[in-house]
Amino acid sequence: MLILVSPAKTLDYETPASTQTFTMPALLEHSEELIKVCRELTPADIASLMKVSDKIAGLNAARFAQWNRDFNLDNAKQALFAFRGDVYTGLDADSLSEASLERAQQHLRILSGLYGLLRPLDLMQAYRLEMGTKLANGRGANLYQFWGDIVTQEVNKALAEQGDDILVNLASNEYFKAVKPKQIQGQVITPVFKDKKNGQYKVISFFAKKARGMMVRYMLDNQVSRYDELIKFDTAGYYYSEADSSVNEPVFLREEQA
Repeated sequence: MLILVSPAKTLDYETPASTQTFTMPALLEHSEELIKVCRELTPADIASLMKVSDKIAGLNAARFAQWNRDFNLDNAKQALFAFRGDVYTGLDADSLSEASLERAQQHLRILSGLYGLLRPLDLMQAYRLEMGTKLANGRGANLYQFWGDIVTQEVNKALAEQGDDILVNLASNEYFKAVKPKQIQGQVITPVFKDKKNGQYKVISFFAKKARGMMVRYMLDNQVSRYDELIKFDTAGYYYSEADSSVNEPVFLREEQA
């Protein structure tokens, strides 16, 4: 099974990664093209485009200016350890065993507005460029048009290399829109996580994001490779609901939290 997740807005370049091993992103020539576009933006442009504060806009203008192709452990960090946020809290990469980290490198991919598709150990320099950003570029009016079929082709390549034809989509809608499902050479499974609140089961963003990360961790630690193994996911009180599920959209419920 190949797993897809979203990146995170929050980055951590202070905490050392638990490994010195790294790989290089496959699509850096495309990233470099985007960086050239982003360097034309003023901090005020960035604030307006990304709907961020002046402080964050200034920080990102500086990041775009400093970005260069010479990636190393002094100016970059492995993606899985650089991203922080709800999904990555649930995944808890810092405590992965060496064996689970090796499985992640083979079976996990991170979608990215700047880097397209990242392996967990791919080095990345700090950035903020969400996939939904309407950044005009030489290929179109936004990042979906910039990436076109490239991300989908990379996903298919990773699917073929990892040994089966099942893609587990644990990414947000914003990021999965960069993938063209009809072109995926395999079955796409999109788990849904619902928490009970006021007597009703509903998708609560904070909990759902964390659950996606927990499912990634569950799959890596338990070497999940089949659908019947996937639906045994039971971390933090979630359980599979056959009555609410379809083959391509298994639903996991959790009772109201105290």
